Amino acid sequence: MTRWEWRTFGDHFGHVNDQLEALPPSGEEQSDEVYFLSPTGENVKVRGGLLDIKVLREVDGVGLQRWEPVVKALFPLTGADVAAAFEGLRQPVPKLGREVYTLEQFVAELVEPTPAIRAVRVHKRRRRYTIHGCPGELSEVEAAGKTTRTLAVETEDPVALWAAVKALGVAGRVNTSFPEGLRRLVDDELPRYAVIDCGTNSIKFHVGARGRDGTWTKIVDRAEITRLGEGVGDTATISTEAIERTAATVKAMASEARDLHSRAVAAVGTAGLRLADNRDEVVRAIEAASGIEIQVISAEEETRLAYLAARAGLGFFDGSIAVVDTGGGSTQFTFGDTAGMGQRFSVDVGAVRYTERFGLANAVAPEVLQQALDAIATDLNRLDSQPAPDALVGMGGAITNITAVNLGLAQYDPDRVQGAVLDRAEIDRQIELYRTRDTHTRGAIVGLQPKRADVILAGACIVRTVMDKLEQASLTVSDRGLRHGVLVDRFATTPD
Repeated sequence: MTRWEWRTFGDHFGHVNDQLEALPPSGEEQSDEVYFLSPTGENVKVRGGLLDIKVLREVDGVGLQRWEPVVKALFPLTGADVAAAFEGLRQPVPKLGREVYTLEQFVAELVEPTPAIRAVRVHKRRRRYTIHGCPGELSEVEAAGKTTRTLAVETEDPVALWAAVKALGVAGRVNTSFPEGLRRLVDDELPRYAVIDCGTNSIKFHVGARGRDGTWTKIVDRAEITRLGEGVGDTATISTEAIERTAATVKAMASEARDLHSRAVAAVGTAGLRLADNRDEVVRAIEAASGIEIQVISAEEETRLAYLAARAGLGFFDGSIAVVDTGGGSTQFTFGDTAGMGQRFSVDVGAVRYTERFGLANAVAPEVLQQALDAIATDLNRLDSQPAPDALVGMGGAITNITAVNLGLAQYDPDRVQGAVLDRAEIDRQIELYRTRDTHTRGAIVGLQPKRADVILAGACIVRTVMDKLEQASLTVSDRGLRHGVLVDRFATTPD
């Protein structure tokens, strides 16, 4: 029978354990099995004296997998059974020297001489449950001297299956087949986690591998311009076109996270979604397309995570510090010192809004630029009574692009951007550079991301105003942003 399946691996499942403990188990069993692993193979194993082959027939939009059993054969195996096993493992069928094969002969004479196939002996202790109406199990797995746990839910109805996964609160975990999870276990692969930051102007995507010492290695880190908040300042409603662009981008990122073996994906939405009156519609559309549920975080939470990213990335600062995170729809401020985080707040000052309001995507006259600067200064009046910090750290797309232009980076280099210093003179130089050019001609400036060319003037004006208000002659640049804060906050101490 064909079934849709969802599975995840890890040592601990947090609140899920509490849910399962409240359910009566429908059965328990232990088994010794042999899995045959190949780089691109299907689910080929021996259980209960049977060669058991399942083929992956389909993966739906949210990552659920539809598996179909195609062979259940008793040992000794016939030549046809052997051929089916190797076809399932997507390897050439070897020359057969026997009419039938016992398990020991199959492994020793056919599997072990094939470099691309590994035979892995597995011991399972399984406890079965009915999980939100679907058959499920929590298993302890031992293989190659290593242990893990795996949680699985399956049923014929993918809609019911996805509803059960969401009800468990584990929709952010990536669906991983048993053979793939077993391979990662025996290969001792470092766990990877992904973050999607759904911003007003861009969608940022980060995948990091967590080392045993707690340090992170970047696997992927990039941003895609989708203009989710385009026009929101006028209507408070995100357009159908912006929803479709964003959903397609998140879908591609979710697929890439799965392909990169991420264990889980955390996705957050910021000001563009906070301010939209149709944000629930947007969240539903993104989930329907990608299986990713965007958590729209508060402005206070956004500032906390940005501060966490800056301190983790730049290390020690002596004295008081302010962290500013500029975005398309808002700007976040967090103040702290060596004792920890202090005041934090968000203001609805973002590059998209002023670009649209003052036509800053085009070349503008000095008096128009001054009007924009005056409006930004008025909207940032919460900074007027703020004491000047000893140091200012800036992050966000506008600041990193300004830095790339300052450094003349034809290709963005996060290591050079991280820790760079921008002074007022450089910000003023770039404001004049952008003021005298339209979006098209700005796109030719070395270091400037072409898709950010229309909003860069407004972004630079916001940065300059913040420096004035906080009485800072310069700022230190953090290439790390909200996504890095989410990564550390959600996954730095996660045991799985």
